[in-house]
Parts: sequence; C-alpha cells; structure tokens
Amino acid sequence: MSNPAFSFDHVHIISEDPHASARWYVDMLGATIARDTIARGAPQIFVELGGMTILIRGKRPGEAPATPRAIRPFSDYSSHDEWGTDHFGFMYKGDLAEFCEELRAKGVKFPVELKGGVGGTPLCYISAPDGVSIELMQR
Repeated sequence: MSNPAFSFDHVHIISEDPHASARWYVDMLGATIARDTIARGAPQIFVELGGMTILIRGKRPGEAPATPRAIRPFSDYSSHDEWGTDHFGFMYKGDLAEFCEELRAKGVKFPVELKGGVGGTPLCYISAPDGVSIELMQR
C-alpha cells in the first residue's frame, strides 16, 4: 500500500525565459497561470494543468544553470541513455490523434510520434521549452 502521508505537489522547471515557457503551457496545452511571483530574486510562475502544478522559475542571482540536454528523436520510448528524470506524462481525456494534429499545427515538435504503447495505449512525446519532454497518453 502506498504511503497516504504523501500527495503529489509539483514539477519544478528552471527556465531561461520563464514567462515564455509559462505561455507555451497555456497556449499549447490549455494550462492556467495560477500565480506569477518573484522568489529569491527570480520570476516564479505557478502553472496548473491536469490537477498538478508546474512551477517555472527563472535564473536566480548568482546562478549559472547549464544548458539542458537536447531532446533527441528516438525510436523506442523505453530506450534511455541518461540518469535522472526523463519526462513527465499526462493522460489526455479525448481523441489524442486529433489533439496531436492541433499541436502540430501550432508548431509543437514530436520526438516520438503517436503510436501504441504497452497494452496498446495511444501515446506520444512532445518537446516543451527548456529541454522538457512530455508524454501524452490517451485514457
């Protein structure tokens, strides 16, 4: 049994342009900006999507964040070559193929095109700002 003392809170992204990144989530995925603040000298934007918070913050004074890894096309979504977080995923309630066409028309890149995943579940991966990879699956 899972530990009931825990509940998921947020994903934290460090962005070179946090306002542009937040707008991307709003424009491409229909997210909502819940708060736009300054914390420790940097913009900090709380973006809500699918019952979760994506916290996007800018560079703090004195920081020198490294450039994110490039999102590379790969043919097998289970094939990884780096340690750490690979992606985060959302379950899409609707026609994922139709939604993918809407995203493609907006210029979203697909490192993994729509396909059948484990058990035949439709899924794809999209490239978000800041080197973030997002898996979309159809419920």
